[in-house]
Amino acid sequence: MNDTSSKDNATETPQTKGVPETAKLRRVPVLVLLPLIIFAALAALFLMQLKVGRAPNEIPSALINRPAPQFDLPELAGLKRDGKQVPGISTADLIGDNGTGPALKDQVTVVSIFASWCVPCREEHPVLETLAERPEVRLVSLNYKDKTENALRFLGTLGNPYDAVGVDEKGRAGIDWGVYGVPETFVVDRTGRIRYKFIGPLNPKSLREVLIPKIDAVLAQK
Repeated sequence: MNDTSSKDNATETPQTKGVPETAKLRRVPVLVLLPLIIFAALAALFLMQLKVGRAPNEIPSALINRPAPQFDLPELAGLKRDGKQVPGISTADLIGDNGTGPALKDQVTVVSIFASWCVPCREEHPVLETLAERPEVRLVSLNYKDKTENALRFLGTLGNPYDAVGVDEKGRAGIDWGVYGVPETFVVDRTGRIRYKFIGPLNPKSLREVLIPKIDAVLAQK
């Protein structure tokens, strides 16, 4: 009996000695609770947006009406169109008539953030293919935190609607663009300014009722 008591006492520290067992169990490390706290904060933000009449995919971005971040992403090696390697993407490629990028006359650039591991990206893909058919749209993408072979398989299976694909392997460019997650879609005018951001997967309705009107509004502001 005394031996057992001695062993129990040996496991106690000055911090735990005299503290009831139920109190010890309630001491959950802060790091364990951190993901729950972040989730609760994001949920509260979404609810607040809904209460003020704004959809979660219209959360304001500090980058709206500002120049796109400086970035220069390499090509997705092996991704070809008409026998030619599809190029990567940089800030210069978003600015028309700058001597290096496309002219972008009567066009906007739509930047799509996607990844092969993103299930909503797969659901959104047919909508992007429809969008890419519009002559006033130049569709490019940032392949976010992905593996080359997986991204190639994704686009090889579903089709490649993009004029350029930049590989953002570490996600650093995504951070500069203020990406919450994937998919996200940005509308950039021919001066290289971000004019609109859509969070989440596009569907036929949001393409028709939200994104296309935003693109038309940007084109009307010549």
